[in-house]
Amino acid sequence: MNRQKSMRHIRIPVLLLAAIFLLTGCNSNSGDAEGPQTAGSAQAQESDHADHDEARHEGEEHGDAEKGAHESAQGEGEGGHEGHGEENPDRVKLSAEQFEQLDIATGPAESGTANASIQAPATLHFDADRVARVGPRLQAKVVEVSADLGEAVSRGETLAVLDSVALGKEKAAYLTAAARFNTRQAAYARDRKLAADQIVSDSDLAESRAAYEQAKAERRAKRAELKLYGLDNAAVDAISSGGDEPLSRLELSSPRDGVVAKRDLVAGQTLSANETPIHVVDNTRMWLMIDVAEQALPVLEAGQKVRFTVRPLPDETFVGTIDWISPQLDEQARTVRARAVVENPDGLLRAGMFADANIDAGASSGERSRIALVPVDAVQQIGEREGVFVPADHEGAYTFRPVSTGAENQGQVEIREGIRAGDTLVVRGAFDLKAALTAGGRSAAHSH
Repeated sequence: MNRQKSMRHIRIPVLLLAAIFLLTGCNSNSGDAEGPQTAGSAQAQESDHADHDEARHEGEEHGDAEKGAHESAQGEGEGGHEGHGEENPDRVKLSAEQFEQLDIATGPAESGTANASIQAPATLHFDADRVARVGPRLQAKVVEVSADLGEAVSRGETLAVLDSVALGKEKAAYLTAAARFNTRQAAYARDRKLAADQIVSDSDLAESRAAYEQAKAERRAKRAELKLYGLDNAAVDAISSGGDEPLSRLELSSPRDGVVAKRDLVAGQTLSANETPIHVVDNTRMWLMIDVAEQALPVLEAGQKVRFTVRPLPDETFVGTIDWISPQLDEQARTVRARAVVENPDGLLRAGMFADANIDAGASSGERSRIALVPVDAVQQIGEREGVFVPADHEGAYTFRPVSTGAENQGQVEIREGIRAGDTLVVRGAFDLKAALTAGGRSAAHSH
């Protein structure tokens, strides 16, 4: 028992010494290992730094090579886009050689409207309100023609002398009615005096008065009938005066001042009641009949001024005013007819002349000053966009600027949005710039 306790006491210090030895050895080994590990880490870090510096230098050399290649490619393709991504895809730059070869011209956008004037063909006509067609109103035979073509005549002047059997009968009937009227008028005047002296009864006076009124009505009716046949009051009164002139004699007289524009009769010719062989016109005022394209209808109005020239007088300009626009289109020509009244005091204009009309259908001066007007060729279509080219910040460089167009006429087109009147743009050579821009765009797309 005592021996066992003694052995236990000896074993415990031995175990403690072994544990202390082991702990001391571990600490020594840990310190020795820590030194080489730290040195190895430093060497690794130095190696990493060297590799990083070498990679950085290689990257810089590679970047410089790429930059040089890009600049070289850009220099070789100066006719197309300048760069990609951040560069403006609507910008085109021409080299000096390209600029010399292409016909590029810039200028300011004008102010105005494309509909400031309407060009249209026209024809001159006589004013229908100033044309008198003269002819007998019953069958007659021509005895004599007094007026010739182109001759100026006055109102009431005799144009031709005719003979009409029917008119002779009507004149004879009028003479009979006039004689009956005179007889009844005298009898009624006599009966009135006798009735005042109570010699004639009231019933007899009433009967005499009735006969007088009837004769008066018959004479008035015959007189009116003769007027329908073209006789004026003086001609009707001359019938009762008698004379050597036959009752069948009929004189065609001019109803207005003017010139004889038509004379389709000769002596001995028989005319019917519906013929009008003589035309007398007042040509101091004419009608200009204009055939306007239907596209111009929105700006065509009555009261607009018309300036026109006629082919026989190309150096003369005449002016008229539109007073009527047809409500119907010509189905074949797709035009609408407009009429302008033109003064012709010197008689220079003649019916049937062809004319080139220019209708002033522009907007107000304030509206014209706000609208840009450019040549049609200055506007180009790229994809679904319409636009014009404007000078960029460098010589030979231009930018495609989208615009909104308006009306087009006579080689000019309105720009409603995108540029203003007075702005500078490419007015000649825009198509060449479009070709250069689109060609550059295709090259850039292919390179990617």
